Order: sequence, then structure tokens, then C-alpha cells
Amino acid sequence: MATVHRVPGHVDGNALAGPLSEVFDFDVTTASARCDACGATAMLAEAMVYEKPHSFIVRCGSCDAVLMVVLQRADATELDLSGIAWLHVPR
Repeated sequence: MATVHRVPGHVDGNALAGPLSEVFDFDVTTASARCDACGATAMLAEAMVYEKPHSFIVRCGSCDAVLMVVLQRADATELDLSGIAWLHVPR
């Protein structure tokens, strides 16, 4: 199992399991994402997640670039995945 580095102010990517279970039919924390900024590939569970009211900012554990933003509205969940160059979903 990979070591997760803790930086004050954030939690690891496992915090995405609940909010994204409403959008995806699988445990998204087990998916691997390639950072568009630095090219590092890691499971989303290893990402740095900053929680704000009604949103999650997901940052690369290697370079701190924004991978994804999850915005939870009363009627929808919005995802900005522009920082992910590639996503691998295991079967």
C-alpha cells in the first residue's frame, strides 16, 4: 500500500468515495488518474482533497496541481476534470 503524505488542511482522496458514489457506479477512489500538469499517475485515494462547503478540490500528490473539482448542488453534482489527462478504472 502506498504511503499517503499528510499536509495540514487536507484529507486523502478516500474522502471522495461518498460524494462521487452518487455519480459513478464504482468506487472512484480505486481509479488511477494521470495529472495533466506533471504526468504523475496515482490512485485517486492518494490525492490531496481540500473540503469546502459543498465542494471538494482534488490536487495531485506530486505537484499540487488541481486534478478535479467536485461541486455539490441541491439538484446536481458538477465535476471539473480538466486537470486529469487520463483516467484508468479497474474492473
